[in-house]
Amino acid sequence: MKLFNLTQGTVIGLIVLLASAASPADTKAPTETIVLVNATVVDINNGQSIPDAVVLIDGKRIKAVGPAASVKIPHEAQVISLSGRWLLPGLMNMHTHMGLNHGLLQRAKLADETPPEQVLRMAGNARLSLLSGVTTIREVGEPIGLDFALKKAIEKGEVIGPRIEATGSRITTTAGGGAHVTSVVWADGPYGLSQLVRKAVHSGASWIKIKISGGISDTHGDINAAPMTDEELATLIEVAHRNGAKVTAHNGSNVAAEQAMKFGIDGFEHGYHFNEKTLRNMKKKGVWLVPTIVVSQPGIEEYFAKIGSAATRIERMLSVREDHWKMLQTAIRLRVKIALGTDQLPYEPNSGTTATVREAEYYVEAGMTPLQALQSATIQAARLLDMQDRIGSIEAGKFADIIAVKSDPLKDISALRTISFVMKEGQVYRKAP
Repeated sequence: MKLFNLTQGTVIGLIVLLASAASPADTKAPTETIVLVNATVVDINNGQSIPDAVVLIDGKRIKAVGPAASVKIPHEAQVISLSGRWLLPGLMNMHTHMGLNHGLLQRAKLADETPPEQVLRMAGNARLSLLSGVTTIREVGEPIGLDFALKKAIEKGEVIGPRIEATGSRITTTAGGGAHVTSVVWADGPYGLSQLVRKAVHSGASWIKIKISGGISDTHGDINAAPMTDEELATLIEVAHRNGAKVTAHNGSNVAAEQAMKFGIDGFEHGYHFNEKTLRNMKKKGVWLVPTIVVSQPGIEEYFAKIGSAATRIERMLSVREDHWKMLQTAIRLRVKIALGTDQLPYEPNSGTTATVREAEYYVEAGMTPLQALQSATIQAARLLDMQDRIGSIEAGKFADIIAVKSDPLKDISALRTISFVMKEGQVYRKAP
């Protein structure tokens, strides 16, 4: 076994190497006023459109937005014309793993990958995610603090990528779901789990990710199980909340969901087998759902073939497909709080587009309006992160995270397939052709 003693500072230094090779030459920190003109701005809060709009950006933030007649353009401003485009807030993906590596072919290819090599790969994935139009992500499980290191490097401008909120390693009990995965840590009893939570918060976690049932990637652990005791789960959630972190759970089990909601959990990932009773309780308690519907629907099969998924995983995926889809339809009908997340890399090809866009399309197919699907990937995700005062819509005072598409997304969510311009914090990373 290879042993590595890496500090976050060492890892940050390593991923700077990737930035020097992969960063576009024109992505210097914004120091001037930029004005976007000749486009239609979508007000994500109410679904209204502002044709022939002007967005005035001062540094990293939006200073003004409105019809061309109402916003004065400073003489010294850099003007960018986006004629014929619709402007939206940058997309957000609330379930990502930049270091994803779980297929047989992937594992064989990366069998000798060292932590420095992994974090470099993660930095490359972060860059491609940003270029695909995703300006904010929530990392929900990476090993040995690599997500925190990547987050710091992006914040310092040393690496190109989305804004990151991170959980650190996923937490479970001995023999719990995912206990065989390198990005999962485990302990038993309330005090052992509490220590893992405190360590994660100390490292920078704003959310704690726990596994309270098996999943489709696991080789063991019943998806319908509830392996944690009440004392373990109650104490874990209490300690997280006392330390300013929220808790989300990988979960497909109704029994585990009802147990976790008794103790004030903040969200669930996947929800493969959730029934109407569980979803109604989530609605009542304001618990978030991140569906990751792309991982069980037909578009995932190309990805499973590419990574060489084991037959057992494909079998488990097929076993949840019908229930997962019905769950999503019911959650939408009941108006459970939904934020978009994929459990695939945000830019991963899926059904002719990216996983992020396909996830939003699935939401519409399952019953959302295009506006609701857009909100799940923008302002709703911002609310999940308690960052709605800074991101999630194109409004004065918020960060200038903006994408452009070539047709009206309020009429057809698949307009997201035409993302042609990406800006994050007033900095253009992808120019419109």
